[in-house]
Amino acid sequence: QVELLESGGGLVQAGDSLRLSCAASGRTFSNNAMGWFRQAPGKERQFVAAISRSGDITFYEDSVKGRFTISRDNAKNTVYLQIDSLKAEDTAVYYCAARRSELFRGGRFYIKLNEYDYWGQGTQVTVSS
Repeated sequence: QVELLESGGGLVQAGDSLRLSCAASGRTFSNNAMGWFRQAPGKERQFVAAISRSGDITFYEDSVKGRFTISRDNAKNTVYLQIDSLKAEDTAVYYCAARRSELFRGGRFYIKLNEYDYWGQGTQVTVSS
């Protein structure tokens, strides 16, 4: 069992930066690939970024490449999402998720919601323009 707790959200101005954190419980954090998803008002939850168990491989949704950076510290059981040059369209609840296996296999990255086993409660990011 893995419990996830996100933090770091808030109300920011367009162009600002934020770093979201997701702290995981349990002793098997390094066995889990981790992902960040977001859900904007009135929209479905969507994939944003993911990172392999060791942290050496990352994968991003196309629209956030160059502005979002996912990283992890397995010694601290924490995964991060750095968001730069925030835009109004980044306004959403951001969720971290854990997958009880590797990030990819056979050339395919696992980025669907139902491919992740544990979810946090989310942290709100609101960007004012």
